[in-house]
Amino acid sequence: MTAALVLLALFVLLLVGIPVAFALGGLGYLMLELGGFSPLMVPQGLLSTLDNFILLAVPLFLLMSNVLLKGGVGHDLFAAVQAWVGHWPGGLAVATVVSCGIFAAISGSSVATAATIGTVAIPEMIRRGYPRPFVLGLLAAGGTLGILIPPSIPMIVFGFITEESVIALFLAGIGPGLLLIALFIGFSMLYARFSPDYQPQPKAGWAERRATGIRALPTFGLAALIIWGIYAGAFTPTEAAAVGFAAALVITGLILRTLTWAMLREATLEAMKTTVTILLIVAGAKVFGKAITLYRIPQEISLAITQTFNEAWLFILVVAAVLVLMGLFLEALSMMLIMVPVLAPSLGGLGIDPIWFGIFFVIMVECALITPPVGLNLYVIQAVGRASMGEVAAGVWPFLALMLVTVLCIFLLPDIALYIPFKL
Repeated sequence: MTAALVLLALFVLLLVGIPVAFALGGLGYLMLELGGFSPLMVPQGLLSTLDNFILLAVPLFLLMSNVLLKGGVGHDLFAAVQAWVGHWPGGLAVATVVSCGIFAAISGSSVATAATIGTVAIPEMIRRGYPRPFVLGLLAAGGTLGILIPPSIPMIVFGFITEESVIALFLAGIGPGLLLIALFIGFSMLYARFSPDYQPQPKAGWAERRATGIRALPTFGLAALIIWGIYAGAFTPTEAAAVGFAAALVITGLILRTLTWAMLREATLEAMKTTVTILLIVAGAKVFGKAITLYRIPQEISLAITQTFNEAWLFILVVAAVLVLMGLFLEALSMMLIMVPVLAPSLGGLGIDPIWFGIFFVIMVECALITPPVGLNLYVIQAVGRASMGEVAAGVWPFLALMLVTVLCIFLLPDIALYIPFKL
């Protein structure tokens, strides 16, 4: 009963428009007071959240992605990929998906991926005859690769909450990320093949491929450096973010010479605003998590789940349905910070690997990024493409279905996620 009342109170606060950070933190503080616990747990929780080496990666990755965005790296990346695959059926769409995947491997941010590649790809694809809803849906969905293909900010937060290895989560995201890219590419090629509006493109010459490739080579090098450094153990995810930010400054400021001081200032301010928002939510969730733990709510819910759902597949199905519903009115990080502390204690009793569950959770959170009315990527693409929300929402449904197919695949074949971190 206590758990139901707490969750009801939380959803009421969110529905009346209280910001997520203050809803979580305020409710957590109220629970501590009513339960007779020391209110000093609030500042202690805030300090332990903000004074954390793992979370330091968040502002650094945001800084890096904003610098790359302002420096116009997306244009060079898209042009290089297009020169190689543009003549394929649906070549521009394929180039868009591949470019999203590469930029996702650099930035760790869904919004940055959608905005960076969308700025270049949307006008080019529409000019070549692709229907607007398809283009907008492809970019909104392609942007979600930013939180599945490592490095990933939500994976860092998941590892922080559950105390699981962030590097193991990153490694586990590679297989599902590549599978999702392959599904997006396959659908795009079939769509173009049977679309009456599709216009085939000539094959680019070697001179164009060489020129665009050289221009984009520093960006490819940055992606390789970050991925190699993390997986080879050369540096931690936090150190990788710092190295990436420094390299992004070198690439955009010294090599490409596209970043000005004004752009750097703007990128820093935007990264600061996003960082403050994220850390406030995490801090509020820390206070809330401390309160519900003292009330033994996670333990009660865990016991209720294991008694009600004695099969892992049924538990996963119910969690997926709840996340889809929550995604209609909550953004991705809030869903993770509210749900994971409650669900994590149930995983051991059902025999569910927490690393696998982290990947499953991230893919479901991806779905929330492109489901109206609060899907963040929908608003990003709406602004970049100067489109109506109806146009963007109409184009994302096939890609949302492909994400759910990916969830089904990793459930039936867990090694898609677990082979690389544990068996390779």
